[in-house]
Amino acid sequence: MTTETRPDIRLGSVVLDTDNPRQLAEFYAALLGWRITNVEDDWVDLQGNGGPGLAFQLAVNHKPPTWPANEVPQQFHLDLDVPDLEAAAAYAESLGARRVQGPTSDGNFIVLTDPSGHPFCVCH
Repeated sequence: MTTETRPDIRLGSVVLDTDNPRQLAEFYAALLGWRITNVEDDWVDLQGNGGPGLAFQLAVNHKPPTWPANEVPQQFHLDLDVPDLEAAAAYAESLGARRVQGPTSDGNFIVLTDPSGHPFCVCH
């Protein structure tokens, strides 16, 4: 165990790889009601009202996860808290998300993938 005092370390953003950073940033901006704060050719930042943000990094030849199959493993996913699962899932689908067919939920979440294939859940 260390006797060092922990320096001020905070989560700044979660970064998702994608072959189209601007498109994926626009998807999450619309889904979460956040704003795009920085756009570069290979990087886009997204921020809400405080707390960590999301960023999208160009990954040439990006291969999306194939979850629930495991050919390309899911490395992480986002859980988004919502009061109405079906309304949130339908809205996400209207923006380009797709529902994942696979393991069933217990009624507390719906699994979707974003336009780059990253899984995320709407949960309550």
